Amino acid sequence: MPKRGGSVHIVDIKHSYKGTVHITTLLRRSYRENGKVRNETLGNLSHLPRPLIEMIRLGLKGEAFVPASGELRVVRSLPHGHVAAVLGTLRTIGLETLLGSRKSRDRDLLVALIVQRLLAPGSKLANSRDLREETATTSLGEVMGLSDVTEDELYDALDRLLSKKSRIETALANNHLQDGTLVLYDVSSSYYTGTHCDLAKYGHNRDGKKRFPQIVYGLLCSPDGCPVAIEVFEGNTADPKTLEVQIDKLRERFGLARVVLVSDRGILTGTQIDRVRGIAGLDWITALRAPSIAKLREQGTIRPSLFDQRNLAEVTSPDFPGERLVVCRNPFLADERSEKREELLRATEKDLDAIVAATRREKRPLKGRDKIALRVGRWVNRHRMAKHFELGITDRAFSYRRKEEAIREEAALDGLYVVRTSVPKEAMTAEETVGAYKSLAHVERAFRSLKTVDLEIRPIHHRLSDRVKAHVFLCMLAYYVEWHMKRKLSPLLFSEDDPEGARNERESVVAPAVPSASARDKAASKTTPEGLPVQSFRSLLRNLGTLTQNRMQPRGENAPEFTLLAQATPLQKKAFDLLGVSSSL
Repeated sequence: MPKRGGSVHIVDIKHSYKGTVHITTLLRRSYRENGKVRNETLGNLSHLPRPLIEMIRLGLKGEAFVPASGELRVVRSLPHGHVAAVLGTLRTIGLETLLGSRKSRDRDLLVALIVQRLLAPGSKLANSRDLREETATTSLGEVMGLSDVTEDELYDALDRLLSKKSRIETALANNHLQDGTLVLYDVSSSYYTGTHCDLAKYGHNRDGKKRFPQIVYGLLCSPDGCPVAIEVFEGNTADPKTLEVQIDKLRERFGLARVVLVSDRGILTGTQIDRVRGIAGLDWITALRAPSIAKLREQGTIRPSLFDQRNLAEVTSPDFPGERLVVCRNPFLADERSEKREELLRATEKDLDAIVAATRREKRPLKGRDKIALRVGRWVNRHRMAKHFELGITDRAFSYRRKEEAIREEAALDGLYVVRTSVPKEAMTAEETVGAYKSLAHVERAFRSLKTVDLEIRPIHHRLSDRVKAHVFLCMLAYYVEWHMKRKLSPLLFSEDDPEGARNERESVVAPAVPSASARDKAASKTTPEGLPVQSFRSLLRNLGTLTQNRMQPRGENAPEFTLLAQATPLQKKAFDLLGVSSSL
């Protein structure tokens, strides 16, 4: 009589006879007797069809099966793959732990806000509806246990995020910055469409929305463009005025004794450089403005012969004592600017010719010095070329001519830029210095993603200043996740996946960037070496969203529901492999 208790399982035993391998499938029970594990064979299943054996094996593990004669229905189907990709990456890079060391409702709300910012940027009302069970648009609410979330809860979580900002930024700096490192810094702004906010002021509007007030924010990034910290300022704050706060943050909060700050010429102005020159351990890299470059050319410091052998040269000037100046000439940029200038000059001449014709027509000619001047003023600087024309206005006539000498002087500077730095030669070569300055393109790319392409930091409707700051910080954290995702997914994206190869393809650091061979192949064929379609980041997220999470239920009274994921496509499997996350959360 068989013993009771123990576990029942299926065992496959392989044996060969005259070169042929046979499999005997036994149903066995394992139990413990007198401290020893015993096995008892309950039956031989070898005569059963293999699919039936596998079904029995799964049944012994607790799997439930739907009768073939029954009917299975889909209770709810929600987009899930993009949720798994973003949420899985957020957890893998440790951001969830930075938001809270222990699982809590508050941490889950912040995680959901970051993920939602990547999936479908929107208001907190839209976010709450996307998460709630009855109006959910993705599986995020169910996965995070937030199917009952309210709009007010999300606002409260956003308000609490600001109290965590200092700690999170310090942790990001510890992960991505170290003593002696380059730190990239740039400033941007976004227009404000709310009714009132103390931060919203009229200033230099980069968005072309001059009738709207704005906020200003400065972003600190690691040398490879990873966002580390962001600070929000009033909308009328001049770019150089934002620098002092960032330097204090790097030295005091992040504890970096030695830093090379890389910033644009509009931020690291001569006045700001004089202020930071005496700060121990702080070096900088920036560029000269056009008037300073013109002055160096007039002094003979910059000469055409400098570029006979190379397209960059290091010079010194008494106007910049103790500093290194690296003069660069990009012939491709020079040709482009020359063609553009000529195009704009001709367009301006076409507008001015219409005014000349108006003064000479027989019927109702344009006359009167004031009227002619008003018409000219309306059109002469339409293409920002007024400085290149000399105008003649009388009571009955209008004439113009190009200032050829001024145009030649400007053309002489086409393609020229000068990188200015305090970093000594022993620490950084001229080529490395230019490369460091050009790495500011990483920050510009971050701003494009934050403002237009992916995360839609604008329009901003929040009234409270702290809430605006929390909103901007939330967008930066979402970009932090996106930055990591793009790096891992680069083999599937229309982006560079072989930076070293791209650097080897480039003639010099001054020359335009050249894609690597693998990037060119992707762009030409629109497919990866495995034959998968190359995607943009947004289109890949949409594709991942087609992998659905389905709530299933057999027909029948009180039949239990269960969850079933759709089968991933080869493209989706590759994406999850590259991210190192699972589609089942």
